[in-house]
Amino acid sequence: MSFTSTPRGARLARLFVAHCLDAWGHPYDSEVNETLTLITAELSANAVRHGRVPGRDFHVRLTSEASGELRLEVSDTRGEGRPAVVPPAAPDAESGRGLLLVTALADDWGVTDRRGGPGKAVWASLKAGRRPTGGGRGGSMSRCQPWRIR
Repeated sequence: MSFTSTPRGARLARLFVAHCLDAWGHPYDSEVNETLTLITAELSANAVRHGRVPGRDFHVRLTSEASGELRLEVSDTRGEGRPAVVPPAAPDAESGRGLLLVTALADDWGVTDRRGGPGKAVWASLKAGRRPTGGGRGGSMSRCQPWRIR
């Protein structure tokens, strides 16, 4: 799914991931949903702040494996400035802790080249245990029901 490289786009990406996880059987108030939604917020904010190319969107891909592993990928068209964990920001700094949160929350994360074009993709994976039973469908984000934000 593509989102505008704006703070609103980052917020919508976070909401959409939370919606998909809920549809896949990970309720909004579950640890899995809350954790992956927070990771989405951090990676989307980084795509908007550091990966923005005027006129280009950023993309979010969410997949669920049969093993129960969830993988989130946030890609942008700026190839340089690949993220890396750096020492913590000063205690009074207003930013600089996002990747520290991703490192602490995700089971694994990394950076790869963006599929089908210039840029990079920052991914994070989370082992959600066995696939939920009930209403969860698993698969890619494209299987989530479309919804409209007003």
